[in-house]
Amino acid sequence: MYYEDTDAGGVVFYANYLKYLERARTEWLRSMGFEQQRMIEEQDALFAVVSIEGNYRKPARLDDELAVTVEVEASGRSSLLFRQRVVRKQDDMLLFDGTVKVACLTASTFRPQAILANVREKFSA
Repeated sequence: MYYEDTDAGGVVFYANYLKYLERARTEWLRSMGFEQQRMIEEQDALFAVVSIEGNYRKPARLDDELAVTVEVEASGRSSLLFRQRVVRKQDDMLLFDGTVKVACLTASTFRPQAILANVREKFSA
């Protein structure tokens, strides 16, 4: 972890875990060939967080190297429920776990829409 991620005691600030989860989901999408800006521009679609539930298990500290996992736990017509974990790589210690529900929205109206078929096909494979 970086100094900017920690508080005065060298412990990662709790809200930063949400950033780590977001970045991991973004990279997960990118690894499947979906860039969010292109989805907006070309398909008028975006994903937005609807809810999150998290459990802080152990603190991450300055200089810890973290791994963040992304797993689709459930999918609906216009939503995905992700199970995510933050683990310290040095000792495989679980630091945070939780679920994040995202909705697929029409970018121009912010109204729910069905998850794009090409996206659904990739994460179902």
